Amino acid sequence: MKNNKKTVLGLAVMAAAMFGASVSMAATDTFKVGMEITYPPFESYDKDKNVVGSDPELAAALARHMNAKAEFVDTKFPSLILGLNSGKYDAIISGMYITPERQTQAQTIAYANTGAAVMVPKGSEINAKKPEDLCGLKLGLEQGTTWVKEFRKLSDEYCVPNNKGAITVSEYPSAPEVTQALLSKNIQAQVEIAGAAKMIAEKTNGRVVITTEHPIYQQTLGIFVKKGNDETFQAVQKAFEETKKSGEYAAILKKYGLEEPTSN
Repeated sequence: MKNNKKTVLGLAVMAAAMFGASVSMAATDTFKVGMEITYPPFESYDKDKNVVGSDPELAAALARHMNAKAEFVDTKFPSLILGLNSGKYDAIISGMYITPERQTQAQTIAYANTGAAVMVPKGSEINAKKPEDLCGLKLGLEQGTTWVKEFRKLSDEYCVPNNKGAITVSEYPSAPEVTQALLSKNIQAQVEIAGAAKMIAEKTNGRVVITTEHPIYQQTLGIFVKKGNDETFQAVQKAFEETKKSGEYAAILKKYGLEEPTSN
């Protein structure tokens, strides 16, 4: 009998834990969103320490349609999916591209299309218009971005075989640290999402300039929700459709120069 009681108690505790995990967002009326808050115009702190940008605006709009309040959890970009799957927040909205690899780790909702831009110090002789123009250069990228693999592949499959010199890729914990390395001449070029690149150029007062005329490596940004957390995923999906109906979504895209994806 004692063993049976222990078994029943154990199952009850397990069920309660599972139930609590599945309804945590609803129970607290809080929509927790993971993002790296050093990435304008997507997300950053203003002078009053408010979180501003396209992603927090979208998150706040989603939260309103879920009768919840958005809360932002500042997390380093490479650790965002790990934090999502360990339950630190309900979703990721952080200028993160949807990729096949990431779709094996989380459920996704496509919300915007964008591309990347190449930046160099003002006065540099480098005038890169396309990825191939970066052959033989020292390139700085934020750790965990999809471009790390792209440029290493380009280097191995195009630059080196064509005797144009390998691309030396250096990874940094955040976009501002890449820019600092660029200004310190530790790297020769930086690649960032086009919107962020524009902000970087402006914030450096022209010490960094964009060389690309059109975005490269165009991809789709996504909202990420933990696999198996179907209640939250469906709630976010429904709220996303409501932001489209209300006009909030279109206004955010227009404000930040983003394009609506053709499909999810």
